Amino acid sequence: MPPYMKVGSIPRKRHMAHRHLPGFRGEGIFYEEVVTTGGFGRTYSICYHLRPPTRVRKAESSGSVPIEIFNETVLRHHHLKTGHMKPQGTPISGRVPIMLNDDVVMSRCRPAEPQTELYRNASADEVLFVHQGTGTLHSMFGVLPFKACDYIVVPRCTTYRLEFDTGIHGAQPDLLIFESTGSVVVPARYLQPDGQIRLGAPYGERDFHGPRETDVVDSEKDVNVLIKDGRRLSRYTLANHPFDVVGWDGMLYPYTFNADDFEPITGTFHQPPPIHQTFDAPGFVICTFAPRMLDTHAEAIRVPWAHSNVQADEMLFYVRGHFSSRKGVEEASITLHPRGIPHGPHPGTIVASRNKTHTDELAVMMDTVKPLTLTRQAIELDDPDYPYSWLEDEEGPVF
Repeated sequence: MPPYMKVGSIPRKRHMAHRHLPGFRGEGIFYEEVVTTGGFGRTYSICYHLRPPTRVRKAESSGSVPIEIFNETVLRHHHLKTGHMKPQGTPISGRVPIMLNDDVVMSRCRPAEPQTELYRNASADEVLFVHQGTGTLHSMFGVLPFKACDYIVVPRCTTYRLEFDTGIHGAQPDLLIFESTGSVVVPARYLQPDGQIRLGAPYGERDFHGPRETDVVDSEKDVNVLIKDGRRLSRYTLANHPFDVVGWDGMLYPYTFNADDFEPITGTFHQPPPIHQTFDAPGFVICTFAPRMLDTHAEAIRVPWAHSNVQADEMLFYVRGHFSSRKGVEEASITLHPRGIPHGPHPGTIVASRNKTHTDELAVMMDTVKPLTLTRQAIELDDPDYPYSWLEDEEGPVF
């Protein structure tokens, strides 16, 4: 998890009365909220509210999230051209589920409208990869700026509003979204026994950015919050604004990590995908294929070898640059290479990479333990000829 942070006004000890600051509307205390994970056994944060966070005026059903599963009759590779999706909805309502299993739902979102209603995912950690756009995530923890190529990690039960910058310099907002039923964490092998990120890991604590200041909303007006719990949607009306936190501390909060801050590990010969791992979660991993030097041995083949995923499904989202082992993909393409059948470099790419010393590609990969199922919306973006794209002429001599 990200490092310990302390923001705003907190008392000297946990669970001690935090009395109103001098000059702040008379006598009284701020209301403590302890936000825990793993019951009480994992990371937590403690927040101090102007009013109790439990003041609910109304709780009502708001329907459910529709997911239309596509029942495939053939095991095959897929190429989904998601860059052609038309903008729709808000950063919440505009999400289009693409693929899923019991551990993760992956969606694309190209919102056309701003988010006006607060949102809370009660049953999943979220990782929002910002393909395009800049803006701010607002939550009770404060303001969190984000930019293109940021991963925004949002712990479950964080109520938030995503605000994209608009105007002449505002790019079309574009998100790749992972919803994880388990906790999204730093891979254990990157951590020392004392919890610090090891020297030699592909990033460090300085690369994680949490909220740096509170943005206290002191309002007694009713506020609606849309709550997602699995596929169920509920709408709560709170008696005051939930972003009324004057201070907090802990290790549970939304934070950003930029893909361009990933420090690739290379070798004399091609290294396997686990060296690109960025986040870990039960049942799947997220990896970052960042621009890097290519293999340095004189006889190295500088594109990946053919690979059979016998116990994993592999998804790649192409962010930018030229992907040396793949032909026909474009920005915002998604490929899915399922278990059971081999995939590998396209014909001609081995020869084309012979004299290259580096690659400018940036891509996000997800590998899952359980098979992924595509949705109807995903199939509408699919290139039906992709499974046959390895049928070109064979490679000539490489060296």
